[in-house]
Amino acid sequence: MPSLTQVLRDRARRHPDRVAFIAGDTQITYRDFDRRVDQVAATLAAAGVGPGDRVAILDKNSLEYAELLFGAARVGAAQVPVNYRLAPDEVAYIVNNAQAKVFVVGPEFVPVLDAIAGKLEHTTHRVVVGGSDHSHLDYAEWTSAHEPPAEPPDQNADTADVFVQLYSSGTTGLPKGVMLTHDNFNAVLPLSNELWNIDDDTVLMVAMPMYHVAGCALTVCAVYDGITGVIMREPDPVAIARAIERHRVTHVFLVPVLLQFMQLMPEVREADMSSLRLLLYGASPISEDVLRGAMELLPNTGFMQVYGLTETTGAITYLPPEDHDPDGPKAHRLRSAGVPNPGCRLRIVDPATLEEVPRGEVGEILCQTAQNMKGYWRMPEATAGALLPDGWFRTGDAGYLDEDGYLYIHDRVKDMIISGGENIYPAEVENVLMSHPGIADCAVIGVPDDKWGETPKALVVPAEGAEFSEQEIIDFCRERLAHFKCPTSVERRDAIPRNPTGKILKKDLRAPYWEGQDRAVH
Repeated sequence: MPSLTQVLRDRARRHPDRVAFIAGDTQITYRDFDRRVDQVAATLAAAGVGPGDRVAILDKNSLEYAELLFGAARVGAAQVPVNYRLAPDEVAYIVNNAQAKVFVVGPEFVPVLDAIAGKLEHTTHRVVVGGSDHSHLDYAEWTSAHEPPAEPPDQNADTADVFVQLYSSGTTGLPKGVMLTHDNFNAVLPLSNELWNIDDDTVLMVAMPMYHVAGCALTVCAVYDGITGVIMREPDPVAIARAIERHRVTHVFLVPVLLQFMQLMPEVREADMSSLRLLLYGASPISEDVLRGAMELLPNTGFMQVYGLTETTGAITYLPPEDHDPDGPKAHRLRSAGVPNPGCRLRIVDPATLEEVPRGEVGEILCQTAQNMKGYWRMPEATAGALLPDGWFRTGDAGYLDEDGYLYIHDRVKDMIISGGENIYPAEVENVLMSHPGIADCAVIGVPDDKWGETPKALVVPAEGAEFSEQEIIDFCRERLAHFKCPTSVERRDAIPRNPTGKILKKDLRAPYWEGQDRAVH
């Protein structure tokens, strides 16, 4: 298998004049993108960056983001994307933890860089893409001062080397650096051709942030397949719809919260999105109403749900378009995450014993695939706890497999509520709550209870104009679920806090109720 920088070199030789990426009003061909990557590589080498080093970036999606990803790899280093929603001290933690020699930020994030510049322990070069009135290196000037040789040698990088180091969202404890190798990407990227019907006319949109595994993987996917990638600066629903129309985008990945917003905006409905052949969605649960609405918005588009983690280089299962029939005989499959990717095996085990549970029973999801990460950066114990000796990875997600091999996700194992010795998965309760016509959004958490240890509490956002009592919601659940799973209290909220991918911040919701407790289980 070639390294990903060799793949880029090959695409530049095969299709030198094909557009590699479009970002705003800027386009760059494969020939010029490959040349830019060589220039970035020469610049990094001059800065003392070499094999095994890390190059951090804090920015919204951009061409510079993509060229730095491949440029770092071309000198044997790895890019470290940083979530731009983090607080300055959280950013400093990741840059320091990665021991990044170079730290590149976008123009909006100069204040963050200024705030933490004195705290960066390993960083020798602080660089800003664009912007003005700052004391740091200017990216364009910095890179233009280092021309690569006229015939740069092909890099024969070890494909087991780390290509990118993505940090987990850190919903529990400090974020961990997930090391993904060239081999990890080489395991998953061929599936785009096999499952997505990619051809030379494919235009792939990168709408997810590049610090997220989906945004990163789609950027690499465009190069791997030698197609055109449309880079969205940020995930704005109206801008996405208009860019689909303008560039005749054929393939896109969106999270459910974006699909929900798109249905509420008249400007989105005004856009011509008929070029879309495939819409992939995932990263957080989707309600049937949101999915139905999206399918009505895009009646000629195929839909494919995917499920995966940062640690698995993205998707490990897929629900194909033919299973997206909400009124068909197998409509229940829409509640599933689909079937395993070719080359991926799944097991459902008891999280305490790791013994396999019977088909149809809920347990922790394990996967065995070449997509599994190399490990967590400088965390051997955490790596050993996640990657089992026989090659299986503990996802930390709870779910079950049905008789046809379809995977159904219930929850994170750590979000499980144990009430009176019974295991309760909040997602199951949340699905019932979301079927209530008066509820627009919700979250279910465990709160302390003197009798049962902990008990489910529902936090609900009422739909506009909806009126209901606490008991009405509890009774609604009791008609549809075993009583021990039902909320014993209901609290109204204006909004449910979520991370950028739409996942509910359960830790933040739980915290106030567990203050003063010895531990977060009762």
